[in-house]
Amino acid sequence: MTNDLTRLLAILMLTTGLSSPVFAQESGAGDDAATEASADEAMAGEEDDDDDDDEEDAGGDDAGVYDAKGKFDYGFAGLLDRDNRSDLAPLTLAAGQPVSGGEYTLKSGGYYRIDINADGSQELALSGGDFFRSVWVNEIVINDIEVRPVGVHSLEFDDAGTATMSFIAIVPGRYTLSVPGSSGDTLQAVFNIQ
Repeated sequence: MTNDLTRLLAILMLTTGLSSPVFAQESGAGDDAATEASADEAMAGEEDDDDDDDEEDAGGDDAGVYDAKGKFDYGFAGLLDRDNRSDLAPLTLAAGQPVSGGEYTLKSGGYYRIDINADGSQELALSGGDFFRSVWVNEIVINDIEVRPVGVHSLEFDDAGTATMSFIAIVPGRYTLSVPGSSGDTLQAVFNIQ
């Protein structure tokens, strides 16, 4: 009975040691192989620089850097590169004037920039929570001040000025930016994200 138990424990320890790399590393089997290799090199009197170069290439300056290849090559700045950005026709906030000249058709995943111009004739705002939740706003620039918001619901102009908004269209659908409290079609900008 004791011999069977001893054999069972020996088999268990052997299978655990061979199946787990942690046990294999702790056993020092790799250290013996490394010691033998260095002794062989010393006996031969030659140093093998090829192995060292391979190790440097594998773990040198590029260690931990992985090159992810995607469907598109957007360059160093990625999707937010200027070359990928499309400028849209500006929106206008002025008393008695239409907000936009027509509907905007955007592609989901496209990077866009739009100017919102107010002439100061009236205190006006553009509101559109659904639109702002369907896009990712990169930044809003007002008087050379860049704002990188987590969320936006509306933009209000008390005086004349321009706000430039850059964003990536995300969720397909039909969305509007409109002057709060208005009911006319000319007091809204319609964005169709495909």
